[in-house]
Amino acid sequence: MEHRRLGATGLDVPVVGMGTWQTLDVRGRAEETARADVVRAAIDAGTTLFDTSPMYGESERVLGAALEATGVERSHVVVADKVWTPDPAEARRQIDDAMRWYDGRVEIYQVHNLVAWREHLTVLERLRDAGSVAVVGATHYSHSAFDELLRVMRTGRIGQIQIPYNVADRVVERTILPAAADLGIGVLVMRPLGEGKLVRHAPTEASLAPLAAFGVHTWPQALIKWILSDDRVHCVLPATRRCERARANAAAGEPPWLDADARDYVERLAARV
Repeated sequence: MEHRRLGATGLDVPVVGMGTWQTLDVRGRAEETARADVVRAAIDAGTTLFDTSPMYGESERVLGAALEATGVERSHVVVADKVWTPDPAEARRQIDDAMRWYDGRVEIYQVHNLVAWREHLTVLERLRDAGSVAVVGATHYSHSAFDELLRVMRTGRIGQIQIPYNVADRVVERTILPAAADLGIGVLVMRPLGEGKLVRHAPTEASLAPLAAFGVHTWPQALIKWILSDDRVHCVLPATRRCERARANAAAGEPPWLDADARDYVERLAARV
């Protein structure tokens, strides 16, 4: 799988990561073992970046246990976690938990939805200076918050953002992606499949055939590759509960990337399904 340098941060990341919202929020040995199998399948396919949050229920803990169960060297995996609370004491607890689950290091630590971002950035910067964090970032899912996200980006205090971007949601193309490129800020993409809405219906196999030259064989791969063909994006974060889908998602991280005509073709397909 191709890797890209995360903006000006110096951190290399795989272009396809894995989100954990809902999919890793499970309890009980059977469910947690099944999710560990998905994590192992993803890693074997080249997906070595995992994004999580205390907002995602048990996902942080389950991810930590799954990484341990795979036996993969911790240094071979990039964990992107978040702090999500207005309460400084709760923030400290969230961070302490994450450091315990991920062997004392979180490669990308983000302020989730910009909650109390001024206070949290100060804490995360100290962790970065101490070597426990490589990259400090911020996230938001809402278009209405993008002006505030831009202000945070322009402070020079963050090296990475996470935003929604897909063939049906292109608002970030107006200001966020150009600013990220200008400022050297890394971009992780949430909701690449529109939280599943974009893959409820798929074009026919015959309609996908013109994309085979780009290594596209499934509709989710077309949607993922459409995003990655914008070189301002460094990593997309599809989520899945199934090993075979984790492998298929990872396969979309191989070049060649879509040219302008192929991207336009995917857009037209999406408008029809």
